[in-house]
Amino acid sequence: MTPIRNAIASRMKQSVTEIPHAWTMIEVDVTNLVVLRNKVKDEFMRREGINLTYLAFMLKAVVNAIKDYPIINSVWAVDKIIVKRDINISLSVGTEDSVMTPVIKKADQKNIAGLAREIDELTKKTRAGKLSLNDMVGGTFTVNNTGSFGSILSYPIINYPQAAIVTFESIVKKPVVIQDMIAVRSMVNLCLSLDHRILDGVICGRFLQRVKENLESYNAETKIY
Repeated sequence: MTPIRNAIASRMKQSVTEIPHAWTMIEVDVTNLVVLRNKVKDEFMRREGINLTYLAFMLKAVVNAIKDYPIINSVWAVDKIIVKRDINISLSVGTEDSVMTPVIKKADQKNIAGLAREIDELTKKTRAGKLSLNDMVGGTFTVNNTGSFGSILSYPIINYPQAAIVTFESIVKKPVVIQDMIAVRSMVNLCLSLDHRILDGVICGRFLQRVKENLESYNAETKIY
């Protein structure tokens, strides 16, 4: 048992013991997002020297939804609920023997390109074992890119003491009915675990619907800078 694995075990046990988890999922049509990323990824690589992942677009959609539903960005404090002013996104990053959650501070103040840079930097630091304490503290909401491993459905454990965690699953082409006609579209599932002391189905349903709207609003003209 390594110290890191022991700490993870302790936090996971604390989360499932103290937090009454509930779970919900929504399906999103990201066909236009796929087109947008394919259009700009090569130029982005030449300009920035890093890969423009779908996760950067997902984070932007989540952050903008949190602005509309700030109760998602909160913690339980026994006799009160504390809504955090800053939106600091904890990013789940897997290594060979653990999962770390470095934090993108004030993510609401960054554009898609800025989020992509932060994702790349924190992922590289995590896998090189170079994260500092400052990189790990202050998170208010967690996003996990489980789709990078081909997952299409997850039930994540909340990153204690946050109120919720969302997973971005694998993008899969599916036949979809649109205006009574069948079309092949790029679809993705978003899975949300929530602290039922703070959040209920109504507010989380609206939050996920807003994330869905934000993701589906991307088009070939969307600016990443």
